[in-house]
Amino acid sequence: MMQELQTTTEGLKSSEIDERLKRYGANILKPKKRSDTLTLLLSQFKSPITLILLFAAGLAFFLHEPTDTIIITIIILVSSLLGFWQEKGAADAFEKLLATVQIRAAVLRDDEEKEIPVEEIVPGEIIILSAGDMIPADCLILDSNDLFVSEATLTGETYPVEKTADLLKAETPLAKRTNSLWMGTSVVSGSGKVLAISTGKGTEFGKISEKLKLRPPETEFEKGISRFGNFLMEVTMLLVMAIFAINVYLQRPILDSFLFSLALAVGLTPQLLPAIISVNLSHGAREMAQKKVIVKRLASIENLGSMNLLCSDKTGTLTEGELQLQSFQDLKGEQNDKVLLYASLNAYYQKGFENPIDRAILAQNKLDLAEYEKLDEIPYDFVRKRLSILVSKSGTNMMITKGALPNILEICSLAEAEPGKTVEISELKERIEQQFEEFSEKGLRTLGIAYKEIGQQKTIGKEQEKGMIFLGFLFFFDPPKPDIIKTIESMEKLGISLKIITGDNKFVAASISREIGLKNSRVLTGSEIGKMSSEALMRQVNDTDVFAEVEPNQKEHIILALKKSGNVVGYIGDGINDASALHAADVGISVDSAADVAKEAADIVLMEKSLDALVEGVKEGRKTFANTLKYVFMATSANFGNMFSMAGASLFLPFLPLLPTQILLMNLLTDFPEMTIATDTVDREMIEKPRRWDIGFIRKFMMVFGLTSSVFDYLTFGVLLLILPGKIEQFRTGWFMESVISASMIVLVIRSRKPFFRSRPGKYLLATTLLIVGLTLCFPLTPFASPFGFQPLPVSVILIIGAIVGLYILAAETIKKIFYKRVKF
Repeated sequence: MMQELQTTTEGLKSSEIDERLKRYGANILKPKKRSDTLTLLLSQFKSPITLILLFAAGLAFFLHEPTDTIIITIIILVSSLLGFWQEKGAADAFEKLLATVQIRAAVLRDDEEKEIPVEEIVPGEIIILSAGDMIPADCLILDSNDLFVSEATLTGETYPVEKTADLLKAETPLAKRTNSLWMGTSVVSGSGKVLAISTGKGTEFGKISEKLKLRPPETEFEKGISRFGNFLMEVTMLLVMAIFAINVYLQRPILDSFLFSLALAVGLTPQLLPAIISVNLSHGAREMAQKKVIVKRLASIENLGSMNLLCSDKTGTLTEGELQLQSFQDLKGEQNDKVLLYASLNAYYQKGFENPIDRAILAQNKLDLAEYEKLDEIPYDFVRKRLSILVSKSGTNMMITKGALPNILEICSLAEAEPGKTVEISELKERIEQQFEEFSEKGLRTLGIAYKEIGQQKTIGKEQEKGMIFLGFLFFFDPPKPDIIKTIESMEKLGISLKIITGDNKFVAASISREIGLKNSRVLTGSEIGKMSSEALMRQVNDTDVFAEVEPNQKEHIILALKKSGNVVGYIGDGINDASALHAADVGISVDSAADVAKEAADIVLMEKSLDALVEGVKEGRKTFANTLKYVFMATSANFGNMFSMAGASLFLPFLPLLPTQILLMNLLTDFPEMTIATDTVDREMIEKPRRWDIGFIRKFMMVFGLTSSVFDYLTFGVLLLILPGKIEQFRTGWFMESVISASMIVLVIRSRKPFFRSRPGKYLLATTLLIVGLTLCFPLTPFASPFGFQPLPVSVILIIGAIVGLYILAAETIKKIFYKRVKF
């Protein structure tokens, strides 16, 4: 196989990599969404509205209307370039952030071990694997050392499978190929050197995903945006078709009627929504990165803001994460060097994943282990909850097992009551369990240690884990973080409840929950969960804050039950056994130091394992959500009101109230303030509790504020018709001014629940709004006014328009106060 792939045990040469990447492609299951300059620029012209406008420009040119052709084309270009500039900046910033949490793999190149991004792995690569690593390609094992792999993602089998460098028949089924590794699986324990055979779509996992066309499920926010878009499109299509048909019936020019209807469609359609969302999310991701929170999937920012429940393990998140071995005792409750020696041998010679327990044991050990030779190992797994090694000294082979106390007791038949004297374990079981409970209630994590001599046997398997001698206890202390109570209080103020999901025993879990101030310390254990139906679990989860002695697959069941109960659930985990729970949660959160398999499954990665960083991330998520909603409110109030008024006015006025090009210019000018929304300040009230997308609330908002806008539009019609009789160009100029200025100024009102003078807008939003108001007032005086059909207005008319806009702002403020009292969001 190595000859076929033209490689050696020293690895590939760096000079070959580019050619192989061209031949085999990048090691990804689906091509990355292209964000290069040309692709992003062309994508701005793909929306149906833009394509119809281009068609309209072509039609105007064909009908010898050069002025309309030029104006429509310029407006399309400016609007598209505005969207391109914003999205390009957002895409570039996001790619830089993603690079900071890239999954990497160790490979041999030029006979040197190097860390490279998994996307750059090619067939023929020699990969070095250790516990916690994701398998980055379909591989053949060259060398292995107690290599156990979880293939649950492919087979559903929860027990790790041992992998060795054997020769197997070509017809061996995939599930029984113990000499092969598959992309998407992960190393549970041990290490190995493997040869990459297939990458990307050529892998078995790639073939499955290609068939299923796998894509991440839509977030709550994405579903909401989709529903909102569909709702507006339905309203727009009905209104536009009706206006076009009525104008044709009234025997107005077909081209003017068509362009007018089209311009209304542009005004009603939030064509900037994709760009606004992209910019808002990217800006939020950059702000979160400064707080040491890296976003891997942009849409998850909104879910983070909506989160009302956070599920977390205790180790390292609620506690310091660095265990201290406080005591190593025999059955008489005395410190015992034999207990420490056997625990140290087990910790020193195990080749699985590095962990705080073994580090704590070896930090205490002062004994010489050199006399012992390791022969074999049964790695730790999350079902057995124990780890066994086989060591030899002076011709005597001994198996030593360390693990969770109940799981050690179940394989012991004897206990060492005092040095050299063993008794039936049943005689001491009550005393052992009493000691276990006593120390656990003090918050000490308790492990058991057992051993047995097995003659000249040089290998061991799980079946040998029986008939062992219980030796003693290991007690570990992991103190709560000093500021954790304050952090949990901060979360509660944000409307986020904490639930602990841990594999530790119920006494330790209850003790830590009391120490960190959880009010409801009711504990549900893994064995109790195992006996429950999904419906019963769903009824219990909301009233339980601590889940103890939980199996890895039960974490996922708990999270799914919480989601079905109507919660937006976050899960923070960093272990090999956390991947399924991270996938199941609305927001999967991991840390930069996590196992690859956990980091890959997460939506958000914390650069330090601290809930403080997450609290800051939640605040940024809520700011992003609030600013996105502001654009939606703008699109559904002033914009909708203006277009609705214009559509109605066109039915009774003997002329079009605004020319199509004037409507397009109005939409372009009102877009500028809206593009600065991402940088706007957010009121504290919008951050204090989680909020979810509510299309019903948006519909009510649109009806109330859209109709308010229309009332003042019709007032403007009446006043202009009264003071400018027969002056069509000046009428259009006056209405254009009122529409643009009112749509720009109303942004300052609807951006906050407070009175506009009590909520300070962002400096860019305020500056852009004032700039557009000034530009609108000056535009009829410029040389560009004539091609658009505008004429200068008398000062008295401008003052009257200013008074109408002022009344509109005051009315909107009053209505806003009543609206938020009656409609809850």
